[in-house]
Amino acid sequence: MTQPDRVQLLTTGPAPLPLLHKFSRFLLVGGVCTALQYALLILLVEAFRMPPTPASTIGYVASSLLNYLLNYSFTFKSRAEHRHSLPRFMVIALCGVALNAAVTFAGTSVFGLHYLLAQIIATCVTLVWNFVANLRWTF
Repeated sequence: MTQPDRVQLLTTGPAPLPLLHKFSRFLLVGGVCTALQYALLILLVEAFRMPPTPASTIGYVASSLLNYLLNYSFTFKSRAEHRHSLPRFMVIALCGVALNAAVTFAGTSVFGLHYLLAQIIATCVTLVWNFVANLRWTF
C-alpha cells in the first residue's frame, strides 16, 4: 500500500457495510418486529375476534416504532438527525401499512386465504418495499 493509499484510508474511515450485511441486519430487525406484529395479530383475531385486516394494521403500526429505532441504530447505523430520518421513515411506514392492509384484505376477503397465510404474503411484499425505500431514502 502506498503512502497516498494509507492517507486516503485514514481520512475516509472504514468502508461502509456491504449491502448483504445491511440486509442481514435488516432481516434480523424485521424478524423481531414481525414477531411483534404477528403476536398482536393473533391475539386480536383469536382473543378479541377482530377482523384480520384491522388487527394486522394495528400490529404493523405498533411494530413500526421499534422497527425505526432498531433500523436507525443497528441496521443502517445512521448518523442522520431524527428530525430528518423519522418523517421519511413514517412516510415509508404509511405506504407499508397501506400495502400490508391491501394484501391482507385481498388475501382474506377476495381469495379466501387463512389470515396468517395472507399475512405471510403481505410480510414478503412489505419487506421488499421497506428495505429498498429505507435504504435509498431514510437512512
